[in-house]
Order: sequence, then structure tokens, then C-alpha cells
Amino acid sequence: MMSHGPNHRLHEGDALATAAQGALERAGEQWTPMRGKVFRALNGFERPASAYDIADAVSKAEGRRIAANSVYRILDLFVGTNLARRVESANAYVANAHPDCRHDCIFLVCDSCGQTTHIDNDRITDTVRAAATDAGFEPVRPVIEVRGRCAACVAQA
Repeated sequence: MMSHGPNHRLHEGDALATAAQGALERAGEQWTPMRGKVFRALNGFERPASAYDIADAVSKAEGRRIAANSVYRILDLFVGTNLARRVESANAYVANAHPDCRHDCIFLVCDSCGQTTHIDNDRITDTVRAAATDAGFEPVRPVIEVRGRCAACVAQA
């Protein structure tokens, strides 16, 4: 069972990059310059970003082409070490604003504007895990995404 408990802290900007670096290093991985650039590019997007979006952003910043397959490998590492979350239905990624906190996330994905909001509700995710376990399944990482329209898009309608 995952729970974020009392140490749940959201980070932003440079503090998030510092927290991400620390979490990656505690996981036994190196924070290389390219990993730092990919993380900062990912964190710079207001909406979930694809590996291609991130590769383009890093390429522009570097003045040289960065291959999307290199970015995919880094993103896989970030997801595995809790630095990023994958929005499955969009095949896109968001930086995890609390990389020191392991728990399941719920994404609210707006079909109109693409905005994705991350919420935490351990009661819901624990229930999903329990249902899977009751069915004889060992859950590793529940993915919960709710598609619909955000408050801003509803207000514009």
C-alpha cells in the first residue's frame, strides 16, 4: 500500500530540480547534464509533454539535435525513479512535483484543452489496489485517468 503521509511536500522550479536530483541519486542513478536538461524541459511544460516535445525543447536550448529515443530512455528512468509520471492516454509525461513521495496518482485530463491535473487520493487508489489484490492480481502501478472537461472549458461553453 502506498501512502504519502506527513512528508508530502510539493516542489516548484529550481527546488523541484534539486529534489529530483536528490531522489535520483538516492535511487543509485547519476544526475547527468543531459538528464538535468530533460527534467528542466519536462518541468517547463504547462501540459503533459511527449518525448518529441521534450527533444525539441532540449534541441533548441542546446543548438543541436537531440534524438527522441534518447529522451524516451531518460523518461523511462524518471518514471521508474518517481521523478515523472506518464499520462498513459496521452502518451505524454509530467514532472512529479513530489519526487520523494511514493504514491499512486490520479490524473484529470481535459479533452478540450489538454490540461492535466494531478490529484492525490489514497483512499481511492488503495481501494483500486485492494480490488486488484482481491481478484488475485498483484498491482504494481495503478493508472487512474479521468477524461472530461476542466472547469475553465466548462465555463467557456
